[in-house]
This record gives sequence, C-alpha cells and structure tokens, in this order.
Amino acid sequence: MGARGSAVETAYQALRERIVSGSYEPGYAFSQVQLARELELSRTPLREALQRLEAEGLVVSQANRGVVVAPIDLADLEASYALRLLVEPAVVSAILGRVTPADLDGMRQALAAMGRNDLSSRTFQLAHWDFHRALLKRCPPGIETVIESQLTQIDRHQRLYFSRPVAVSDVMVTDRKFLEAVEAGDAASARDILTFHLLDTALGVIATGDPGHRFCSLPMAIRGQAFGLGGLDELRAGGRAEISWRHTTADAVRELETTHLRVV
Repeated sequence: MGARGSAVETAYQALRERIVSGSYEPGYAFSQVQLARELELSRTPLREALQRLEAEGLVVSQANRGVVVAPIDLADLEASYALRLLVEPAVVSAILGRVTPADLDGMRQALAAMGRNDLSSRTFQLAHWDFHRALLKRCPPGIETVIESQLTQIDRHQRLYFSRPVAVSDVMVTDRKFLEAVEAGDAASARDILTFHLLDTALGVIATGDPGHRFCSLPMAIRGQAFGLGGLDELRAGGRAEISWRHTTADAVRELETTHLRVV
C-alpha cells in the first residue's frame, strides 16, 4: 500500500470508528477542512475515505449540507439481519471442517475478553465481532465479503443494545453454547444455535431502538426455512418471541432462552 493508500485507510478507519462508536451521531455534517487539519491529511485521501463510507451506507451526501452521517433506519437494519440469517448459519455449518486449533483459540480468547466486567459497550462489541470473525475468515472470499458488508451496516446499531447488562448476558450464553458446538464439530447444533443467536440479537437491537417496530424482512427470510418464528406481537408488548424447529434439535439448542426469544 502506497503513501496515498495508507492515508486513505487512516482517514477511513478513524471516521468509521467515530461513526460506529456514536461520537458522530446521525445527521452530523463533516467539515472536510477541519477533518483534514485534525487528521493531518490532505483533502484528497479524506474525500476517498468518505466515498468508501458512503458506499457502505454510513454517510450520505446531501444538497447544501455536504456529507453527513447517515440516519439510523431500523428497516435497513432488519434487512441486514435477514440477509445474515439466510447465509451465515448454513455457511458456518458447512465450513466447520476447515476450522483450525488457532481459530478455536481465537474464539476462546474473544469470549474471555467479552466476559470481563470492566468493558465498555464498544469494547464488548469489538470482542464479539472478533469471536464471530474467527470463523468467517474460513468462508469463501465472496461469501465473507457479503457477510462483512452486513456486519458494517449492523455495527453502529448495536452500541446502545450492548450497553444493557441483560443484552451482554444473553449474548454470552448463546456464544458459549455456539463455541461448544464448534469445538465438538457438531455442525447441526452450531447452525441452530447461530440461527437463534442472530434472531435473538436482531430482535433485541430493533426492540431497543423501537419497541413497536413492525417486522417485515425477518419474517420473509424465515419462510421456507427449517424453523418458524412466532410471538412478535408479544415481543412488542414487552414479552418474548418464540422459535421452533421442524427437525429434532440437540439439548443445547432446546434449552436456549433469552430476554427476547425462547425455544418452543
């Protein structure tokens, strides 16, 4: 990577982290002159970094305002989770044979980091991504790119959700069970636990943003799958949604229960 490419990457990473962490809130208007001075960069790499962020949906260009942080759209967030639900569980179960001892060690270390009591919600979130990316890097490159693009869309929405202790507890429970299934080479249980985890997190993040949200993409993604989802009206009323499988599941799957979702 040349000097220009390095400057673009520096600007991209700095701005992306500020957006995802909430330092730059939705609607924040960028001053390219101020940012160039602050980051000690010329405006050319800064413009290229903003173009990358716009391609990822994190910023938008507006007439008379320039480039601003994109608004948070729960319908788009739901669609990102729906795409992950369609792709990720099946892919992860298929690549389990490629997982190395080093990958498992990476997952264990990330899970241990997630369990520390002094973590900020952002630090927990980064450790959580490390946990899942330890497996995703074994996916074919094109599929990994598709999943990573959805992670980018989801990333900044989770900050508020992970600031809630009950959310951290729920994620830890399912991730521990997921790791146990991966360690055992149990592809079916790993697939089902990841399905539960993605649904549970999607429901939790969206309910935190808008308890009355009307779901559309998730129910569509679930049609024809090996499981069903019910109880969304109960979820909107502060209760739990319910997931049920059309095949026999392991005890580890049947025992799953969190704040927003339970197995029936």
